[in-house]
Formats: sequence, structure tokens, C-alpha cells
Amino acid sequence: MILAKKTRWISIFIFLVVSFCCCQSVFSQFVPENQREFVISTSHISPDLNPHTASYNTEIQIINGLYEGLFSYDPITLQAIPAICESYKLSRDKKTWTFVLKENICFSDGTKIAAQNVKDSWIKLLQTKDAPFASLFDIVQGSSDFRQGKLPLEEVGIKVKDEKTISVKLTNPAEHFPNILCTAAFSITNENPSVYSGAFVLKEYTDNYIRLEKNPKYWDEKNVALPSIKILISQNEEENTFLYNTGKIDWATDMLTINKILKPQSIFLTTQFGTEYFFFKPLEEPWNNPKLRMALLSAIPWNEFQSKSLVKTTSFIVPVSDYPQIFGVPEYDLDAAFELKKEAGFENQKLSLICAIQDSDYSLELAKKLKDAWAKIDVELIIQKTPTDRYLKSIPGWNAQIFTYSWVGDFADPVAFLELFRGDSSLNVSGWKDTQFDNFLSEASQLSGEERLQKLSEAEQYLLDQGMIIPISHSVSFNVIDTEYIKGWYENPLNYHPLKYIYLEKEKIFPNVVMAN
Repeated sequence: MILAKKTRWISIFIFLVVSFCCCQSVFSQFVPENQREFVISTSHISPDLNPHTASYNTEIQIINGLYEGLFSYDPITLQAIPAICESYKLSRDKKTWTFVLKENICFSDGTKIAAQNVKDSWIKLLQTKDAPFASLFDIVQGSSDFRQGKLPLEEVGIKVKDEKTISVKLTNPAEHFPNILCTAAFSITNENPSVYSGAFVLKEYTDNYIRLEKNPKYWDEKNVALPSIKILISQNEEENTFLYNTGKIDWATDMLTINKILKPQSIFLTTQFGTEYFFFKPLEEPWNNPKLRMALLSAIPWNEFQSKSLVKTTSFIVPVSDYPQIFGVPEYDLDAAFELKKEAGFENQKLSLICAIQDSDYSLELAKKLKDAWAKIDVELIIQKTPTDRYLKSIPGWNAQIFTYSWVGDFADPVAFLELFRGDSSLNVSGWKDTQFDNFLSEASQLSGEERLQKLSEAEQYLLDQGMIIPISHSVSFNVIDTEYIKGWYENPLNYHPLKYIYLEKEKIFPNVVMAN
């Protein structure tokens, strides 16, 4: 998922946590009575609440309260656990998954959720133009060709067996398939956009706030504590800070003044399964030459370039359990940069390229560091800017060669990152297509366990060796929430917090705000 904002904050002593739990758990909780409306604040303007087209993490957080799929994430371990799915089985060749739905599951209007609804939701995703996560289903037989208009629907390996049973045939075994099905894009939707499958329904959507109310038809309604949730949309740091300190906001996701938070223990800065980076859009000469791109990478003084990064990295993917360590990007070496430029056929030539960034001080500072570095090898960097809220939509038509991006994997698997550069992927905004890279991913799909991870690490290193990525840092999530009295919210590297599990354990006692100030 795409990070919604670059959080602004003041340096404090923090403990960064990366926690990938291997154990599975079936989450259960005691739901107390006397709950009230829960208030969240976010700065994200006009969130897209269509699960097929949304991509920002703030949007996904809300959508996961409104919709549910066959699987959802355990809020503690982040393992895939059955949601609308009651049970499933895998064929002997590990290519066909058969899912059985729960009994008496309904949409928010009371109509039954059947296997056909599951198929219809997935097919609608594949047919939605510019649906970012549609290509994650390319592992399903016929899915890739269908979404590109090359095959009829009948050829797609999704079959309804009966009212409660649906089967999915994959092109190759995929042990991470349940994790893919946890993502919001594969939620069960209704033809009526005001009908929902999740724990909450949308009651109000204004320019200033969004209100969700508990869905009484939800299959697990008895374990959903909060009667309603209000999401405030505000970019006023001072006001948000005051509202949090006085108990009017329960959970803030950004835009607070950290040094004014009265209870510092409620501040969570956590290393995410995400990476901030620049990427090349190498569609035209001379920047479609990988040696020339590698010359640029070799000319970057990494310590200076990453000086303000909390979690510095020389690679793309945040390592998961058993993922092999890779070499990463080349070290700073001006001599090597000149030699690579010579090998690319541009010795003693002055070149230029355009860098497209969001209009922010942070992005501009990074771009200027690249500009200064590349001037030493006679490459001029021309910096162009656009407002943050228009940046992502501007990328496809922007005649630039390098862009900035922040990405958080929607499931804890390297494929969640590598899919961004697969040739036919709907997540591929760079336009880069490379047969060798795609072959690495195809070969990995036929393996399992450590062998699969080894092949995926080779794909990552190949991507870096092609000079496609300039890593900046691994992402850090920012949340302010008092877990002493709010329960069901847990730190995790996906920064994913299912709304259905959150509840208020006790009344909060507030400090004397006047005296504290």
C-alpha cells in the first residue's frame, strides 16, 4: 500500500520494533459493555473507500472495517485467519484451493453472502480499470489474460461449486495465497455500494469527517465492541494535539506535535514492512541503459544521502523470516561511476534527467542531494514538483525519468514488493519490463520454503543491479494511542489495525492540560 503522508516529528528517544511473528493464533477477546464512539484523526483528504481502487494505508484501514474477505489478519500475529471462509482444503498438487463459506453470513442489508458473491467481487476487481492490486490474482489460471481482455470469463480458474463452495485453480502452487486474500482489494462487495460485508457500515462522509456504525448483520457482531467510529480529517497539528490531550481523539495517525503530547508512552514509532525509495521510469534513451543508471547509483554518497533516515537500507525489501541477505546497491565510488558511464557509451558527455517529486521540503532536500552528487559526473538533475495530493496520479503522464515513492507491503511476503516491477503487474508504475526479472518470479512461484525465498532474493538483487531503485530508508509508522485504556490495538510492521477488535477497557484520566502546558 502507498503511504498516505510523510510524518513530521521532532527527534525523541524511541524504540523501533520490527516484529514478524511466525506463530499462528486464533484471536479472541472479552468485549466489555458501555462502549462509546471511538474517534480517529487522519490528515488524508477525501479517502477512496472503493476496495478495488484504494491504495493508501489510511484508506485501507477504513475499508477493512467496512468490508471483509475470505481471510483477514490476526491483529497480533498478522497471520491469515479465516473470516467469511469457514474452512478450506488444498489439492494434492497444491494448485487448487477449495473454500467453504460460513453458515448464515449476510451483507449489511440482510441478504445472504454466497459463493457467487465471492466470485463476482473478484471478477469485478479484475475488470476495474487501474485497480492497483488486480495483478496479484495473476497467479490464478487465466486471470492475467482475462483482465487484459485476452480470454473470456469462462477460462478463469474461479469456479462456484455450490452456494457455499468456491474453488480457485492456480497456475503454480502459492503458499502465500491466503495472505493475498487478506488484502482489502479481495473483499466481498455488493452491487449496491452502500451495502457492506464487514463489521461496520458507512453512515456519513463529509469533507471534515467520516462516521462508521456497527453492522448488526455482521457474522461476528457479538464480538465487535464499538458502536460507532468517527474519522476526523484534519491537517491542523495544534488542534489535533489539543483534542488528543483532552480525550476528544482516541487514536491519531499523523499531524500531531509530538513534544506536546502529555503522555509520551502513547506515541508509537514503529519500523514497517515498507520502503521509501526513488525509482527510474526508463522508457527512453539514454536512461533505458542499466549501466548508466548504475553509474548514477555509484555516484551517490550514501551516508550523506541517508543522513536523516531512521532505518537506513541498501536494499528494497524488508527481510522477513529466513529471507537471504543480499548485496544491495553499490557503494559510493566516483571512479566506478565514471567507468560505468564510459561503458554505457557516454564518456565525457554532459547528460540531464528530470526528477519528479512531491512539493515538500523533505522531498526537495533529497532531490538536491542527488543533484549535487550527479553534477560530479556531468549529469544535471532537473527538479520538478507538484502538490502531494496530485503526485501519484501525475506519475503516468509526467515526462520525467525518476520519481519518489513510499510503499508498504500489504502482506508479509517479498512478492508484495517485487510485484511493483513485474512486467504485466497492475502495480508497475515504472513501465519497466524485463524478461529475466519476470523469469525469477515465475521460477520462485514453482518453489516453496527457503528455496522460494532464495529465488525471490535473486530477483531483488537483479532489480537493484539494473539500477532501477535508489533506496532511502525502511518506512516508520506513526501512531498516538493510549493502549493502557484502549485494547485490541497492537503494534505491527504492516501498520494494520483491524477496527473490529478495538474496544475501550476503562475511562481515561486526563492530566491537567493547563498546568502541563
